[in-house]
Amino acid sequence: MSETPTNDELVAGLIRLLTVEKRAADVYAGPPQLDGIGRVFGGQVLAQALQAAQASVTDGKAAHSLHAYFLRGGREGAAIEYRIERDFDGRSFANRRVVAAQENEDGIAVPILNLTASFQQPEDGLEHIDSPMPDVTLPDDLRPDMELRREIAAQWGDKLSDQQRSMMLRPRPIEMRTIDRLHWMSREPREPRAHTWFRVAAPITGADDTPELHRAIITYASDYTLLGTSALPHGLSWMRNELVGASLDHALWFHRDARADEWLLYATDAPWSGGGRGFNRGRIFNLAGELVASVAQEGMMRKRVAKS
Repeated sequence: MSETPTNDELVAGLIRLLTVEKRAADVYAGPPQLDGIGRVFGGQVLAQALQAAQASVTDGKAAHSLHAYFLRGGREGAAIEYRIERDFDGRSFANRRVVAAQENEDGIAVPILNLTASFQQPEDGLEHIDSPMPDVTLPDDLRPDMELRREIAAQWGDKLSDQQRSMMLRPRPIEMRTIDRLHWMSREPREPRAHTWFRVAAPITGADDTPELHRAIITYASDYTLLGTSALPHGLSWMRNELVGASLDHALWFHRDARADEWLLYATDAPWSGGGRGFNRGRIFNLAGELVASVAQEGMMRKRVAKS
């Protein structure tokens, strides 16, 4: 049995995963995640696509928003190609369009995600905020989610399949501390709101410590917990195989620079679900209570029909 990786090793692996390689002019390749659950995590494709777009903007402009559509699920173990279109380069703003493609089982390259990112030259401007950080328990007063997952796995015993146990207990480079009860543990319907602190499990230092990487990691983490918020009013869970779901689109706005290796609060809510879809919103705050990013996502959400 292989040894459990250290936090430093986990974060180094995440940095490698989110480091895209230039293959040709405006063509990049993202490395594969090899030890996951069979399907590429949506946050990985979002973050790699953003990294490719960021690599093509070299005049000091910083990404302030991205909008993406998930087209197909990606396959783990196969590299993903990112092709960039330079739709606009102005004095203050620039725009990049990215198509992520991957070979399917027949060896044919098919698009799995379309992403558009907008960049802005830093400038001063009018400021206001009408979105105060929720009054929640601070991360130092909470137990790590992984401790809770280990306890749950021990309690559930053989009720968990090998795949469920592996997914629940796999080491993660993102440390999370949930303020509310882990939503997939309860069958009791509750209001569609959730709060989770997150940060990478080890400090980012040296040449890797760039604003671009921190934005990419925040993008990666923004796909966690979000879709599950719209399941809360129904008391159903993906972990218990009661739901079938997939992200359909994802939008993220960066309001200010933030460090992904410092605690960030992810406050999510889901104002609507229906028609086989759930709509979710997220706000990301730093420990100072400043709003650093906003997120929106709609996902497919269907109740799993038991096989007769």
